[in-house]
Amino acid sequence: MSFGERLSEIRKKRGLSQEELAHLLGTQGPAIGRYEREIAKPTIEVASKLAKFLDVSLDYLVGNSDIEIDKIMSKRIQEISKFPDEDKQHVFAVLDAFIAKSKIRMITT
Repeated sequence: MSFGERLSEIRKKRGLSQEELAHLLGTQGPAIGRYEREIAKPTIEVASKLAKFLDVSLDYLVGNSDIEIDKIMSKRIQEISKFPDEDKQHVFAVLDAFIAKSKIRMITT
């Protein structure tokens, strides 16, 4: 998915018009339309602000990741990254078990 398509999809998912998003960004509505139609590309600073206002990572917005990580998930990941290695391994073991259980459940239903 391209930057413009992803921007449009996320903006609509958040219930924002182009004009509302432009206002948050400090610009005019037509600028958002140009980004979404890929007539123009935002600067890295503008793209970063867009990601912040839309509550997604910059990597997700620009298409480097297909995982939409919101602020809450990001904060959790940051907290886990501060854990001692042994504690991280415990967290990952629990996550791995839950993921395996979920996959089995999806196969059997």
